[in-house]
Amino acid sequence: MGRTGTGRTEEAYDAGPFVPAAPDLDTLRTAAAGCEGCPLHAPATRTVFGEGNPHARVLLIGEQPGDQEDRQGKPFVGPAGRLLDRALEDAGIDPDDTYTTNAVKHFKFTQVPERGKRRIHKSPTLREMTACKPWLDAEMGLLDPDVLVALGATAGKALLGSRFRVTEQRGVLLPYEERGECLVATIHPSAVLRAEDRDAMYEGLVADLRVAARVLG
Repeated sequence: MGRTGTGRTEEAYDAGPFVPAAPDLDTLRTAAAGCEGCPLHAPATRTVFGEGNPHARVLLIGEQPGDQEDRQGKPFVGPAGRLLDRALEDAGIDPDDTYTTNAVKHFKFTQVPERGKRRIHKSPTLREMTACKPWLDAEMGLLDPDVLVALGATAGKALLGSRFRVTEQRGVLLPYEERGECLVATIHPSAVLRAEDRDAMYEGLVADLRVAARVLG
């Protein structure tokens, strides 16, 4: 692999050297735009940093940007984002009291000739999640939320390690590092959109989010 603009090789798979001791989220977002901590930055259009209330009590963590997020530079745009907002409201969480981000900040994709120019989502590896974790840690430190919501298996693995299974650990309060029991895992909103029984999947998502709502009091 080639060298980055800082003279480091991408083989290190570590965003840490790109993360400043930022006084606010805007400074952190600006720095993230130049991250070359792993090879995913090269084919992606841009870094997709988190957005939302800087005083949010709820931190929503997804997997990675999708095609539209990569093009627009914002997390959870499109149908999945709209469904998530509706589920939050149904669970008793004000979407305006949340901050939304992803475990991995660059879009990982592949292209196959038979699908033309369409970019097909690929799940990040644990190595890529670990490389990007310093950005998530920095966001979390500035936000200091009361509850973390891991949306999908990748987000859960980024926070809790490779043994995490969303089907086994969803909908309960889990401990996270020194923060104590503050983490709730659930499915990714896009899983609801893909499901045959959308109503049942949606109700499951809302039920999990209600666990997070109870933490808020």
